[in-house]
Amino acid sequence: MKINDQIICKITGIQSYGVFVTCEDYTGLIHISELSDQFVSSIEEILCVGDEVEVIVLDIDEEQKRLKLSYKQANPIHPKISKMVKIKIGFHSLSKALPHWIEKAKQRIEEKKS
Repeated sequence: MKINDQIICKITGIQSYGVFVTCEDYTGLIHISELSDQFVSSIEEILCVGDEVEVIVLDIDEEQKRLKLSYKQANPIHPKISKMVKIKIGFHSLSKALPHWIEKAKQRIEEKKS
């Protein structure tokens, strides 16, 4: 096994920050940022313990037999589909609300000065 290999792992645990897997005599982590380029509100809605998933190896720690893995690199979303899917929550919602929040904060500061 080497970096950039595509392998199949079995999910052994799910936490809010990522997914734990096993492959041969290695344990691995798929960090939540490596699951999807889209906002992931709940990992359990995508994957389950016991599932087998295809992943790309990002890093290998041979001493501790640990892997850093990417699900999204092994399972890319076609760009046409990605453009068609609107993100309703996550960063885009925050980025749209930010100018409004800044304006309200400026108004409060001006009111306190008066």
